Amino acid sequence: MAYTVGVDYGTNSVRALVVDCSNGRELGTSVVPYPSGDQGVLLDPKDHHVARQSPADYLHGLESAVRGALEAARQEAGFDPTKVIGIGVDSTGSSPIPVDAENRPLALTARWRDNPNAQCWLWKDHTSFEEAAAITRLAAEIRPHFLAKCGNTYSSEWFWSKLWHCLKVDPEVFHAAFSWVELCDWIPAVLAGVHDPTTIRRSMCAAGHKALYHESWGGLPDEAFLARLDPALAALRPRLYDRAYDARTPAGGLCPDWATRLELRPGIPVAVGAFDVHYGAIGSGIREGVLVKAIGTSTCDCAVVSAGRNIPDIPGICGMVPGAILPGFIGIEAGQSAVGDIFKWFVERLCGGGAELYAELEAEAARLVPGESGLLALDWNNGNRTVLVDPMLTGLMVGQTLYTTRAEIYRALIEATAFGARAIIERLRDYGVPMDQVTCCGGIAEKNRLLMQIYADVTGYTMQVAGSAQAAALGSAVVAAVLAGPGAGGHAGFPEAQAAMTSVKPAAYVPDPQRQRVYDQLYSLYLDLHDSFGGPRPGTDLSGLMKRLIAIKTDARR
Repeated sequence: MAYTVGVDYGTNSVRALVVDCSNGRELGTSVVPYPSGDQGVLLDPKDHHVARQSPADYLHGLESAVRGALEAARQEAGFDPTKVIGIGVDSTGSSPIPVDAENRPLALTARWRDNPNAQCWLWKDHTSFEEAAAITRLAAEIRPHFLAKCGNTYSSEWFWSKLWHCLKVDPEVFHAAFSWVELCDWIPAVLAGVHDPTTIRRSMCAAGHKALYHESWGGLPDEAFLARLDPALAALRPRLYDRAYDARTPAGGLCPDWATRLELRPGIPVAVGAFDVHYGAIGSGIREGVLVKAIGTSTCDCAVVSAGRNIPDIPGICGMVPGAILPGFIGIEAGQSAVGDIFKWFVERLCGGGAELYAELEAEAARLVPGESGLLALDWNNGNRTVLVDPMLTGLMVGQTLYTTRAEIYRALIEATAFGARAIIERLRDYGVPMDQVTCCGGIAEKNRLLMQIYADVTGYTMQVAGSAQAAALGSAVVAAVLAGPGAGGHAGFPEAQAAMTSVKPAAYVPDPQRQRVYDQLYSLYLDLHDSFGGPRPGTDLSGLMKRLIAIKTDARR
């Protein structure tokens, strides 16, 4: 018997999972919330774009979650921690951390402990929207091939824009940092005892999707390009990395210090890190033809196409990166900047409710039929990630009357996120990405039956749900099992590991043709709002939109 551990760093907590390599059985899990800030996020009430996290929380969560999962696994007959053969790690991203020459985050030192700019710049931090726009303009002018691989627009959620913004607003922090390391790369380096940032094995997914890395142009952007942005960025480049690695490469072996802390054998392989959605896609059984949707606070959509398939560059997505997600494939990423966060904003912040109100609104909204509320919303409360790539967009709702109810608004918000999901699916399909199955993972996919049915009805795809409620952590464990290899009780490759360790739930959400017809009408109106407010068709005549909503509402209520 052999086991691996998957560690998943989410937006609000870190979880660890102990998995049986032979069949994917989950023996023990532990979830540790980050103790700092607002549910783990360091915010600024004066700037809603700010979102940082404490690296100290990451170390606390790592030890507590792994030890907790191992303790839970010890309750299973026959489990022995000496049979753990590897560890995999995933995290949010792009979430870069400024570190010193010994790979220690600046925020762990007394001088910088209380400085928000010395913390981890969390994925959802959008303070660098001006820098992102400037990077896009310069690349379009002198390095258009940079943009072609990341959807033609560089994002404020990504690596270079955040570093440049730090340089502008807090040059002391920027210059105090010897290097910057993505969270998904830093934790494996910590476990492997790597103290030189220049020797960390950086992940292909973080490098390619967020840092403009591509082997065809020699890795990271060249120093001449970076110097046009700011000479300090060019000076930093040699202290970053020259090469990125896919999931076939270990970050190193578990170092003696962390082996002692976790009570595991030293030297077992620590997988190179990746973003949660990428390893979550592996844990959901991704293959060519399967779109994996990780639905949580935001969503991320992942697809893979064979490296030999001729797929054109796709505008508006978050990158096409050889070796990202699955080795031997081109990884494609897209997503929505807010999904669960939109529901949280409405239910908890506006309505002042908790778990009971979520259940109440879901039950009431489920009794409504498509179009009955007369409402139509845009899902841009945290900007648009795909296909417009614009953090300066905001939410919108049309069609309210003096009789509009909370349940109607709640359903309209779900429908808005479903329309955003359909826009992504259609963009990928229009550019030749094969798609015969949609598999969803994440807490919302597990719990919100109404949302899943609406997604099926809006997109026209049957929605399947990943077999594991911890798909990201499971995917990390799958990668660790491949790195350990069959000789240690792991697997020879990813197809074998996924076949043994991943699954989908037997029940699925099937589109209803009658509801589809109504949603097709509403989606057409959604596109009018999307293209008018988002930019593709400015000046679109919206004068008849409210009346068309009323007509759909009238038909629905008949």
